Amino acid sequence: MSLQFASRLGNVETSAIRELFKLLGKPGIISFAGGFPDPAMFDVEGIREAANKALSEEPGAALQYGATEGFQPLREQLSAFMATKGGAVSVNELIVTTGSQQALDLLGKTMISPGDKVIVEGPTFLATIQCFRLYGAELVSAPVDADGVNTDALEKLIAEHKPKFVYLIPTFGNPSGALLSLQRRKKVLELAVKYNTLVVEDDPYGDLYFGTPPPPTLLALSASVPGSRDLLVYCGSLSKVLSPGLRVGWMVAQPELLANATMCKQFSDAHTSTFAQATAAQYLKAGRMPATLDNVRKVYAERAKVMGEALMQELGDAVEFTQPQGGLFFWARLTGAGGKLQDAGEFAKRAIEQGVAFVPGVPFYAANPDTATFRLSFATADVGKINEGMARLGKAI
Repeated sequence: MSLQFASRLGNVETSAIRELFKLLGKPGIISFAGGFPDPAMFDVEGIREAANKALSEEPGAALQYGATEGFQPLREQLSAFMATKGGAVSVNELIVTTGSQQALDLLGKTMISPGDKVIVEGPTFLATIQCFRLYGAELVSAPVDADGVNTDALEKLIAEHKPKFVYLIPTFGNPSGALLSLQRRKKVLELAVKYNTLVVEDDPYGDLYFGTPPPPTLLALSASVPGSRDLLVYCGSLSKVLSPGLRVGWMVAQPELLANATMCKQFSDAHTSTFAQATAAQYLKAGRMPATLDNVRKVYAERAKVMGEALMQELGDAVEFTQPQGGLFFWARLTGAGGKLQDAGEFAKRAIEQGVAFVPGVPFYAANPDTATFRLSFATADVGKINEGMARLGKAI
């Protein structure tokens, strides 16, 4: 029997990163390919205590079906958590999602019709490209530099394409690591109002800063740009700062969009795991998050510093990059200096032979990929492995 699959599957292909993982079984390989937090950073004791409290204080609620919008105590804790980041959000302005990636899927379901145009950064989160294309979006790529999306170019693209929405990762983007400047953040909000265009702010990395805190979120800044709040969607996640396994994210949006997203979520999973939500609520209520974040920031800051120094030492002028100020990633580009490689795909193959893995940059582009780019994650490798991995990259170049 030949199965006739949905035509929409022709718009996507399997993740290049997931496919790369199949090559990582070689003994002794050092991987900078994944976008995962380090499991050593998980506050296991705190999560255990939170789970036990969830079961002892509210076992019925934690183990029963729940509201699609989310477990009320968690929504209250997330509202308070958002307030610490400068964004006043009422409980009724957010829904809990199964990771922030579900929020992106719900946006695809509620907002995208086949042929709609959506502007994304170039480069951007690979799963976003796949998700939006699955729903038939025509993706338009806006250029990014160290200060985030180029807002002059973005305005031209909005005026030309009249997109259904604009998707941005303003704070320590994946894969770019870029940090959208305060001036550009304000300009994005002004463009949203000027062109009556929805802007999606994806913020899974905003709490992972290494020194000075980043500029306020677009959501927090929206109070200073009249009319912009209703044109914003904010997607948050506990995956990078607490635990990916809990699969707890959230979406903030205007009421009509939230209502439709909630309806679509009912069809998908009825609700995010109530046990996971109750555990996350107890964890946030216990006040352990600030200490957890302080620890994670220190560890990742050191690893990012070491990786930057080692990249320069081992690859020299054969590579260029901007030192990240937070997040999980280095975004680098081969220069070809001294006759060295300038194709990151070939570089990745040679690197595997040397026992080290990273992700070539091409899959992160919705259009016009830069074949010289590649992404490295410093999150899951200790300082010793980072130095050894960079030495191996030096042999592969």
